[in-house]
Amino acid sequence: MAGRITIAEVEELVPVGSLPPDEIHLPGVFVQRVVALTPEQAADKRIERRTVALKES
Repeated sequence: MAGRITIAEVEELVPVGSLPPDEIHLPGVFVQRVVALTPEQAADKRIERRTVALKES
């Protein structure tokens, strides 16, 4: 079962279009809330794991 709301915790808010599309892991259309972290909160990240699936050939 999936959640209805996706919350993105960000270290820095940047203008739309300033990041290359290949660097985006979760398109904004799937994000309902954005929380900007303070530098202290960003430094205290406890869990950060990126999981990717290999592309089928």
